[in-house]
Amino acid sequence: MTNLKKGLILGALQVLIVLSLGAKLLVDRMRLPRVWVQTAAYDPDLPIRGRYLSVRVRVQADRVYAGTPFPSGDRSGPWSQMRPVSLTAENGQLVASPSTYWGGSHVTRWRTVQGELTVLQEPVAYFIPENAADPSRRQPGEELWIEVTVPKKGPPRPIRLAIKRGDSFTPLDIR
Repeated sequence: MTNLKKGLILGALQVLIVLSLGAKLLVDRMRLPRVWVQTAAYDPDLPIRGRYLSVRVRVQADRVYAGTPFPSGDRSGPWSQMRPVSLTAENGQLVASPSTYWGGSHVTRWRTVQGELTVLQEPVAYFIPENAADPSRRQPGEELWIEVTVPKKGPPRPIRLAIKRGDSFTPLDIR
């Protein structure tokens, strides 16, 4: 077998691997539950990976912190509030349930001016084109939301972004 044939076979194999991953993600997108969740954006650009929006996903975590008061004083940092969880989609919400497996997803709760905020510890990356405006910069009264699929294991997978103004919900067309 010549080097050309070996190179073509290797190239075809690599293309098949990439296509199989894309097919798996499309099947998961059709099969797995989807939910819209509010975000807390914090990192719109990283030179090594390209331009993307890194967001913390807000979760409904009443089951995780049930009966656990928020600590007072300076000991209420994010690490003291981190808990392992399993994620599910229930009634159109991303819900965190307590887990004993520390190698999976984690939530952290914060105290803010608006009250307690519970977010998924691991950020979700949503890649955006180089020339697109940064969707995390919002006007007062607007909230950034993200639609995600919720796999049995692992972090939520982003699908698309939307802006919520009052009761109005508008998906973004980012190109």
